[in-house]
Amino acid sequence: MFGSLAKSLFGSSNDRYVKSLRSIVGKINDLEPRMQAMSDEELSGQTARFRERLEAGETLDDLMPEAFATVREASVRVLGMRHFDVQMIGGIVLHRGEIAEMRTGEGKTLVATLGVYLNALPGKGVHVITVNDYLAKRDSEWMGQVYRFLGMTVGVIIPDLTDEERRDAYHSDITYGTNNEFGFDYLRDNMKYERESMVQRPFNMALIDEVDSVLIDEARTPLIISGPTDDKSELYIGVDAIVKQLGEDDYEKDEKQKSIVLTEDGTERAERLLEAAGLLEGSNLYDFENTQVVHHLNQSLRANKMFQRDIDYIVKDDKVVIIDEFTGRMMDGRRWSEGLHQAVEAKEGVKIEPENQTLASITFQNYFRMYPKLAGMTGTAATEAAEFYDIYKMNVVTIPTNLPIARIDEDDEFYKTLNDKFIAIARAIKEHSERGQPVLVGTVSIEKSELLAEFLIKEKVPHKVLNARYHEMEAHIVAQAGRLGAVTIATNMAGRGTDIQLGGNLEFRMLDEYPDLEEGTPEYEARAEKIRAEIEVEKQKVLEAGGLFVLATERHESRRIDNQLRGRSGRQGDPGLSRFYLSLDDDLLRIFGPDTLFAKMMRSNIGDGEAIGSKWLTKAIETAQKKVEARNYDIRKQVVEYDDVMNDQRKVVYEQRSDIMDAETVGDVVVDMRHETINAIVGEACPPGSYPEQWDVDGLKERVAEILNLELPVDQWIEQEDGIEPEMIEDRIREQADAMLEKKAAELDALTWSQVEKSILLQNLDHHWKEHLAMLDSLRSIIHLRAYAQKTPINEYKQEAFALFERMLENIREDVTKTLAMAQFQLAAPPPLPEVPDFITSHFDPLTGEDDTFDIDAGFGQPDPQMPPFQIPQPAGEELGEDPADWEGKVGRNSPCPCGSGRKYKHCHGAL
Repeated sequence: MFGSLAKSLFGSSNDRYVKSLRSIVGKINDLEPRMQAMSDEELSGQTARFRERLEAGETLDDLMPEAFATVREASVRVLGMRHFDVQMIGGIVLHRGEIAEMRTGEGKTLVATLGVYLNALPGKGVHVITVNDYLAKRDSEWMGQVYRFLGMTVGVIIPDLTDEERRDAYHSDITYGTNNEFGFDYLRDNMKYERESMVQRPFNMALIDEVDSVLIDEARTPLIISGPTDDKSELYIGVDAIVKQLGEDDYEKDEKQKSIVLTEDGTERAERLLEAAGLLEGSNLYDFENTQVVHHLNQSLRANKMFQRDIDYIVKDDKVVIIDEFTGRMMDGRRWSEGLHQAVEAKEGVKIEPENQTLASITFQNYFRMYPKLAGMTGTAATEAAEFYDIYKMNVVTIPTNLPIARIDEDDEFYKTLNDKFIAIARAIKEHSERGQPVLVGTVSIEKSELLAEFLIKEKVPHKVLNARYHEMEAHIVAQAGRLGAVTIATNMAGRGTDIQLGGNLEFRMLDEYPDLEEGTPEYEARAEKIRAEIEVEKQKVLEAGGLFVLATERHESRRIDNQLRGRSGRQGDPGLSRFYLSLDDDLLRIFGPDTLFAKMMRSNIGDGEAIGSKWLTKAIETAQKKVEARNYDIRKQVVEYDDVMNDQRKVVYEQRSDIMDAETVGDVVVDMRHETINAIVGEACPPGSYPEQWDVDGLKERVAEILNLELPVDQWIEQEDGIEPEMIEDRIREQADAMLEKKAAELDALTWSQVEKSILLQNLDHHWKEHLAMLDSLRSIIHLRAYAQKTPINEYKQEAFALFERMLENIREDVTKTLAMAQFQLAAPPPLPEVPDFITSHFDPLTGEDDTFDIDAGFGQPDPQMPPFQIPQPAGEELGEDPADWEGKVGRNSPCPCGSGRKYKHCHGAL
């Protein structure tokens, strides 16, 4: 009570904070006449002057009023758009590394120019993150006009760029791109073998457009780079056939947790079927030997019993294509991980592609926390303000609208059945459309979009469906959703980022109606003027009809996405209307709604086709949504907690890789590894405090021969010398090993030997890091079982992961030592960088199985796990001659045969 009284008297803390920023806006406005008086050359020369002042010791905060005033004037001259005062407030919030919550249509894209320009002045680069490639390209070209006018360079990261093009884009003052592209480039860079081939430079600032979509929705899924494993198609098909024989009594399904498990009877039935199919080792499904079968059985169960065609995926051109749960768009080429996609392919009877093994991984949380400054903007962030602060330490600041909101938000309408609801929706759409009011309909799946389309066809209502099947035309369709009487059905928030202007959008109408005309020509301007007049007339009619009507066919599990849909109406003070239609068959009510509240009251009190609506029911739905939001936050938080463990290890490995690539020589590192390996093998055979007769002398000799390629008389040393200590044995082995390696190094010039050491070190590091990630994946999938022993899974995971990391470092030391000791060299050109296979990038949620994966021909990855002895390649063809008899002694035994057969020389023309 006292809180609400204080709020009414003094305003909320957000109101007070925004009010405090108005004094800075006043300073910016005072500078406007001075900026207007400047010539174009003087205005564009401001950037160089600001940079000089930064070098002289001034800060970005000192420059902010002038820099913002400069950008505002440049925008007026280049784009014909002047920033409102509230947009200036948004710019200040972004510069301070906070989240600006601005309503749809308030001009967030233009607001970004303020904070981006100011923070790009030091020349360290600013990354602008968008939710899709279309927006990245559009904004880089549109707002890029302002930056280029002011003398800054602008780059854009989109798929299918070469490394050189990516490097140029990253070295621009401002770089646009999607969150996936930036994250995958970071992982790819840390898989390369030369500093020069890396594309990114040290991070400075990131500004995230639609920050809630990137840091909340997509943060449930880590980015993963993976490589293909062996083909197991027969196993998938065999397991799928068995799962299809199971009945509903054989498994328990939990839609809320998105999990499915076999019952006791189901397990016995599955065991008998697997045994009959020859897929089971022994007779017990849960024996260690059957771990892989259990895994594939579980994934096949999920594919057959949880995942539905045309909702979670569609089959197109004999391929399973994932449907994004947030946007409803097709994820062409993207794949579920951990064998789930293969299980769905087996279910649908299409070709089964091999699954993949993780090579590198990072969550969006840990990727974006690497930026010294992080800012964001969106129309909906307040409901997740606590999460933004907890994980990213970013405050959410709600920016007031430029004009008061005139949209009417009506109470939800409840119906008993889905059919009743869709009949009512179709009639409401027809009624509003016939009087000229444009209608934007929000659905949660392709299935619901197409179902509604059938109802509209019966009512003879012209409409456009915007969903996964037509995403190429997405921006064009959404841009015209505000035209007179237009009916647009959009899956979730498809088309987000494109402004819906009442009466239509001039730019998109010109593109659609006159695609061949070039902007700036007299004919283009004449056509544009005519369409502009048509739009103005149409806008007045739409305003009279009540503005855009946003109709939602059900509540989403997140209030934020409902608010996004609602916010498409009522931009810049326009009138508008929003209404949500619900039924007992909706997923949110069916899975999360309290049975007693809805089922009893609605089934007993509402007749067929009748509707009720009240604030109390709307409030009850909000409570259900809050439960889901809290659960989803816990999932994201858990992903971060587990990735934090890996993140510490990732930093160590990536820093080591960078140090190795930057070092002129890694000889000291290699020597230290060799000495530590010798200490470890001697310590294992001769434990501290033990007597010589207790030592494993034969084992020690074998290990020395295996790892160091040395035959040493260790047994004679011990027999002939009384009182010999393990330290003395270590010293002698070290001396012999060092001498042997020095002799090998002397056969080559110093540069070549250094490249050999560096290449072997990097290959081993990458190979063992890949194996370590696979171990952590397996550990992560089973660690929750420790909870049954009253242990905290995350603490157990930390301990186990640390022990595995220690083991990985030991293996790296041992393998580097062994490879160098066994390697045989011949005089030839310096060794090339390792050839590495293509890999696959994926964005996958380990808890829910929702992911999006796409193939990328990257040209780098991991070395052969077998790691053959390192060979320097043969000289060029002209040095060898055409006669294979002359190649003997010039070509390495393990090098590719110069004849071009693809086989090694020793198996081809060098065969003995």
